[in-house]
Amino acid sequence: MLRIREGEIGAALWSFAYFFCLLCSYYILRPIRDEMGVAGGVERLPWLFTATFVAMAAAVPVFGALASRYPRRTLLPVVYGFFIADILGLYALLRSGLTPAWGPGAFFVWLSVFNLFVVSVFWSFMADIWSDEQARRLFGFIAAGGSAGALVGPTLTTALAGVIGPVNLLPVAAVVLAGALLCIARLRRWAVVRRPAGSVPGAARPEEQPVGGGVLAGITLVLRSRYLLGVCFFIGLSTTLATFVYFQQAHIIRASVDDPGRRTALFALIDLAVNALTIAAQLLVTGHLVARLGLPRTLAVLPALTLLGFLALGLAPVLAVLVAFQISRRAAQYGVARPAREMLFTVVTREEKYKAKNVIDTLVYRGGDAVSGWAFAGLTALGLGLTGIALVALPLAAVWIAIALYLGRRQEGLRETRVPAPTVGWEAVSR
Repeated sequence: MLRIREGEIGAALWSFAYFFCLLCSYYILRPIRDEMGVAGGVERLPWLFTATFVAMAAAVPVFGALASRYPRRTLLPVVYGFFIADILGLYALLRSGLTPAWGPGAFFVWLSVFNLFVVSVFWSFMADIWSDEQARRLFGFIAAGGSAGALVGPTLTTALAGVIGPVNLLPVAAVVLAGALLCIARLRRWAVVRRPAGSVPGAARPEEQPVGGGVLAGITLVLRSRYLLGVCFFIGLSTTLATFVYFQQAHIIRASVDDPGRRTALFALIDLAVNALTIAAQLLVTGHLVARLGLPRTLAVLPALTLLGFLALGLAPVLAVLVAFQISRRAAQYGVARPAREMLFTVVTREEKYKAKNVIDTLVYRGGDAVSGWAFAGLTALGLGLTGIALVALPLAAVWIAIALYLGRRQEGLRETRVPAPTVGWEAVSR
């Protein structure tokens, strides 16, 4: 049922393990971030989302400069090594007892930046080394590695938080993240060994060369492409509606559960349920769904489910409905929509895969967070309750469905004319 061919097994398993390490490390820390967000006051969340966007805006040119100068064999270890050092530095600061009052907010912002950057770089790498045909078969399986990590991460947090304390979870996350460096090294070694047929001996391979372009090339690439702008709108609506749900979650859970420990445990249990459903979907459903429905309708699954979820939440804004909506929405997001969305980047150039994709996955994503956070606060200030805000989300979800269908059809058109030539050994080995 997994449809992995013989020549792809090694690379697919290392890709699976790579994503496992990324999301396991993140999900060890995520419940701590969510509790800090609620404990600090729901009214502060728009400011935290805005600060995250500002931090992301500062980080994108730095990544652009690195991508212009270094090949991916250097770029990826530098990115992950930087975040490992950050985690250990935060651990030392928290253990010192000198944490300032803004410490929890800084941790919230940092972890939000960390999550998007490490995942964006991962999927850029995947879109670079797998062909469009392989992506349609294998991205569900590869994404399941992240879901497995996201399942293990909150399990570790639930088991260890009360024993060793939340602060001591940081070095655990750093060790897990370091496993990604081993996976990158193994994938690069595989690429070196599996040179494509017809390659010139001694010639530099694409992965040994910098992506090139200017520091801000990612932004100009996006602005020049209707296709990439469509992806921006898809991401923008996705993050806007996800933010609306997140803020409603904060309000409903704060009103329903008054103990910080119980709230943290509830967040972790939601993560566990989401990730158990997600990994099942990725292993058993996503690849077959794309094959049967096509990419356009597969991309529209999450927007349609979101529309139904907001309708239910508008009719009954209570904890049980909120939890059911969050679990089903996030499982569809990670299990179906995310692998399908990453397939959109298999038909663009290498510079677009790394630079434009990074801008979309980070700056556009967090910009949507910031704008939608203040939009939620504004709607609340106008007197709209949770029911009213849920109803406002319905037409946005309908537009999201239309954009999903457009992008899927456009991708299927581009794959016939713009599929890049094989860069390294995966295509040569598997075809």
